[in-house]
Amino acid sequence: MNAMRRALIAATLLAPAVARAQAPWTPTRPTRFVVPFPAGGATDVVARVLAERMQEAFGQPVVVENRTGAGGNIGVEAVVRSPADGSTILMGTTGTLTVNPHLYASLGFDPLRDLAPISMAFTTDHVLVVNPQVRATTAQEFLALVRAQPGRLSYGSAGSGSSTHTVPELFKLAARADITHVPYRGSAPALNDLVAGNVQMMLDQIPSAIGQIQSGRVRALAVTGAQRSALLPDVPTMAEIGLADAQATSWGAVMAPSGTPAPAVARFNAAIRDALAQQSVKERLVAAGAEGVVSTPEELATILRAESAKWARVVREARITVN
Repeated sequence: MNAMRRALIAATLLAPAVARAQAPWTPTRPTRFVVPFPAGGATDVVARVLAERMQEAFGQPVVVENRTGAGGNIGVEAVVRSPADGSTILMGTTGTLTVNPHLYASLGFDPLRDLAPISMAFTTDHVLVVNPQVRATTAQEFLALVRAQPGRLSYGSAGSGSSTHTVPELFKLAARADITHVPYRGSAPALNDLVAGNVQMMLDQIPSAIGQIQSGRVRALAVTGAQRSALLPDVPTMAEIGLADAQATSWGAVMAPSGTPAPAVARFNAAIRDALAQQSVKERLVAAGAEGVVSTPEELATILRAESAKWARVVREARITVN
């Protein structure tokens, strides 16, 4: 069990006590829940499910607002600049909170400094998929093929700086492999070109790739989580194929503007914890390819620092840049 998962389990057990230790607080007006990506993706789906449950708990509207652009930075900055009064929260992600600060030199804000942690919300893993024409039926065979042809094989991503770019770069560092990056405008066109054979590999998020895997249009060789995916029980983890350092989990976490009162943070934390404990919510998240996970604000702060250090190294050593 990796450090992040141990921290999350510990946090889940501690969350009720932490939430009850704070003075009660309830919003007196609508809450704006900013999602820095378009509607329809896993991040948006989880935010909308949580918004429904928080609205029921608060007796006030919780309105999801999709503020897109600049790799999620526009939405994050909108929350950073909002009043710290409990009226605005953010569904942050691995990229927006812990990768982008190392990619964009002039953000004008620091997510770890300018946002207050509330709770983890969900996790989702990536899967190494290849075109069926690639002569490799196992991850080990694929690694041998890549190492025998440095730079000859390529992988597609949703664009420079996306998780489908940073996770493969982590994989390359761990595997000491040379694979050429081909960026696209989104995961869907990258996956389409993988199916067509124009690129040979992708490390896509499981929810995005599962349909093509099940139809046989791409072949799954390994998953990036600490454990095998329930959706792909026969596919080994990176640790199982000898690349423990390539383990990576994409996640979403709820944040608020820095300075948001502790009672408001605790109330949101309790509402998220209660929502993710409901079986109907668990089922809706699973359908979106996500696993609901809660944490205390303190545990989330620890996770953010560790993830930021991890991705700073990947960005630096892989020389990742954005246009």
